[in-house]
Amino acid sequence: MVCFAFLTPPYPSPSSIVIVKEHLNIVFIGHVDAGKSTLGGNLLFITGQVDKRTMEKYEKEAKEAGRETWYLSWALDSTPQERAKGKTVEVGRAYFESDTRRYTILDAPGHKTYVPSMISGAAQADVAILVISARKGEFETGFERGGQTREHIMLVKTAGVSKVVIVVNKMDDPTVQWDQTRYNEIKDKMTPFVKAAGFNPKTDLTFLPVSAYTGLNLKDRVPKSTCPWWDGPSFLEHMDHMPMVDRKIHAPLMVPISEKYKDMGAIVVGKVESGHMRKGDNLLLMPNKTTVEVAAIYNEMEDEIPVGLCGDSVRVRLRGVDDEDISPGFVLTSPNAPVHAVRRFEAQLAILEHKSIICAGYTAVMHIHTLSEEVTLPALLHYFDKATGRKSKKPPQFAKRGQKIVALVETILPVCVERFTDYPQLGRFTLRDEGRTIAIGKVTKLLDDKADDVTEALANATLG
Repeated sequence: MVCFAFLTPPYPSPSSIVIVKEHLNIVFIGHVDAGKSTLGGNLLFITGQVDKRTMEKYEKEAKEAGRETWYLSWALDSTPQERAKGKTVEVGRAYFESDTRRYTILDAPGHKTYVPSMISGAAQADVAILVISARKGEFETGFERGGQTREHIMLVKTAGVSKVVIVVNKMDDPTVQWDQTRYNEIKDKMTPFVKAAGFNPKTDLTFLPVSAYTGLNLKDRVPKSTCPWWDGPSFLEHMDHMPMVDRKIHAPLMVPISEKYKDMGAIVVGKVESGHMRKGDNLLLMPNKTTVEVAAIYNEMEDEIPVGLCGDSVRVRLRGVDDEDISPGFVLTSPNAPVHAVRRFEAQLAILEHKSIICAGYTAVMHIHTLSEEVTLPALLHYFDKATGRKSKKPPQFAKRGQKIVALVETILPVCVERFTDYPQLGRFTLRDEGRTIAIGKVTKLLDDKADDVTEALANATLG
């Protein structure tokens, strides 16, 4: 389906109506070595984004490095560190197109120490592709306590991903050989857990058997001679026909910045979470309130485009700001309805795990959209009664694993957040401490910093 993007106001002339393929951002998640990068690399190859010659070059290099079976993942893993280890560390980015849709792949690392990078990848995704290894022993390692599979599912739900496709990979492995019993065993173990994380198994979840390495069931359906029991679609067939996510094209503009660099001026990278922008627009960079002009907008293929629409991953060249004055987590926003920048807000928290109890004064690192920031909980305000679901009148003395509470959250510097009910992508977060996800949260109430206005007024008076 071709998407016609009509932008208002002002009404564009018929010649400026933008005809674009629908665009989906997908993040590959799952335990280390499940085959995420191999799947991504082979998708790039079969959709023609990486040509045969490049693939042969990767195959030769991988062979020389003694990593023969990893050549497909080298199309996606860009740093020498990743290639040497065969593990993705940064959030890799790649792009491919089918006949009906454009896709941005965010290949998130599966290794435990890299979870913050994974959160940043998931925060920009519409759909999560959870890659699971069907190989005997590998699925069990990834799924048991301490494995990444469980944590990743909870994190992508918090990051705002609404749909999950579980790709059961390595079906061609000698220990599996496209065995339906093994596929069903994985499906039966995974479904209750994904449901507990907040996804509806009927509407938000799909299972697909594939072999990422051989490419079976990626573009074309797996032959009946190999897998007689599979009657479902191939991976790309399913992705092309998934219901499209709702795009808020006419809402106020919000683009959380995931990275920035210098290239004939300041360039910022991010996903348009809401609204749209045109070349020449004057925008605000929050929380610093810097007025900037959009000098150029580029898509994933580095082509200049006239308009960036909600859901697009874009690179934007800005005038009026130095790249040194921009940090990941800043938000490019509309001057008429800018994103809120606050130091204090109330949030509903679900405590997932913590060694001891959590009391007022607790500190952790908050990950919200593309931002990671240290926060303090100066006060616990209410807890939710498990039996009735009602909020307590009295504040709890402490919170422990399994509880749902409302707490006050405070940062040192202003951060760009919104209430979850207004903008889910800018209103949901995770709290992490000592390498573990402690809680998932939703921003429920923004508290104005009146002191801020006073400080600003004083600063202006002094300057005057």
